[in-house]
Amino acid sequence: MRFITKKKLDRRIFLRGAATSVALPLLDSMLPAFATSDTEKRTRLICIEEVHGLPGCTKWGSDQNLFGPATTGRDYKLVPDNTLKVLEPWRDSMTIISNTDVRTAEAQHPSEVGADHFRSSATFLTQAHPKQTQASDIYCGTSLDQLHAHKYGQSTTLPSLQMGIEPADKGGGCGYNYSCAYTDSISWSSPNEPLPMIRNPRTAFDMLFGSGGTEKERQIRRKMHASILDWVVDDIASIKSEVGAVDIYRIDKYLEHVREIERRIQLVETQNQQGETRELPDAPPGVPDSFSEHAKLMYDLQILACEADITRVISFKLGRDASNRILPESGSSKGFHPSSHHGDNIEAIQEFNAICKYRMKQTAYFVDRLENIMDGDTTLLDQSMIIWGSPMGDANVHNHRRCPLVVLGGANGVHQGGSHIKAADDTPMANAMLRLLNLLGHERESFGDSTGEISI
Repeated sequence: MRFITKKKLDRRIFLRGAATSVALPLLDSMLPAFATSDTEKRTRLICIEEVHGLPGCTKWGSDQNLFGPATTGRDYKLVPDNTLKVLEPWRDSMTIISNTDVRTAEAQHPSEVGADHFRSSATFLTQAHPKQTQASDIYCGTSLDQLHAHKYGQSTTLPSLQMGIEPADKGGGCGYNYSCAYTDSISWSSPNEPLPMIRNPRTAFDMLFGSGGTEKERQIRRKMHASILDWVVDDIASIKSEVGAVDIYRIDKYLEHVREIERRIQLVETQNQQGETRELPDAPPGVPDSFSEHAKLMYDLQILACEADITRVISFKLGRDASNRILPESGSSKGFHPSSHHGDNIEAIQEFNAICKYRMKQTAYFVDRLENIMDGDTTLLDQSMIIWGSPMGDANVHNHRRCPLVVLGGANGVHQGGSHIKAADDTPMANAMLRLLNLLGHERESFGDSTGEISI
């Protein structure tokens, strides 16, 4: 094969077929050629936004330690109802950062009062205040993920990948004279260029695996072949003939994962095209009605993108501000937005907490998968920095103070984890993000409304 030289495989091998391109994971056979590259540049950055804050950011929830533990440092304890309890197996690689503010999400003029849901998401990774406008002159800031993509993402097939769960607004439903661009994306390539978030697993799958052509052409190919892997069987056989037993095992496991995800997407599409009433009637056929199924599919696609080094920068928006979606798997029959407006009623806060704990389970699934996939001699979790947080604190009052922030993963040795850091009062979340950027090699003096760095 053309990409094999002296039985050393290039890291950028693609199995190619008709409009199909399947990247491979890191193999032992690639290590001689790959060993000279800068491991720092292989750090995966995954940014996850949760909207509406957490119950632990209310006065009662804070007293109950539903987010921030009672003590700081390494000996903290997570109470059973803490939203982060499901992440405790990874506490050694987790840093909890509490008591930081996102004041850039607050109203700065009387006309902006009440519009918190319509500017909140845009502030999470930019830590910048969105310009109030419905016109084309939108303006916010360059987001943390895109700063990293600009510096370290240019050597991969996709400099960055943006994903979401809920749909972008297509009906002009954003209010207070704010463009829906601020609500629909957390990734900003520049202050006036938000990046679209992919919601449909099918769209993401086709992007990752080069299933090009028009949608009609892709549908025809899917009818002709059960799997994209059917297009690359000759390349698979050729690669396997040139590598050792360990690499053959890794190739087989990886392709099994690709096929498994493809089957799950196909099953969802088949079920949703049978004419039965859907919970999400306006969603594309590839989008599951189940929140957990949808989230896990999107997380698994991110795993494949990381494993094959298709991208090293991912942003994931887990919800949409002011969403009324009901999540029955959480045990609650309330819509997400109404549940967050709990009126400081203890039972209502507990119900909102049950919803948030259910949503956090999906992220725990992702962390577990990352920990169990090897890339060279370390795991994907060891090589990743996951930033999870919300630009809201107490959604009941649209508060942007004492917002939740969590960092997970080893980031190739630059993040140690294992501690709870409680910031001093009035500390901008931007101070934590500035520190994270610099840990990733950016050497910046400021970010957003930062006033310094938090020691992490």
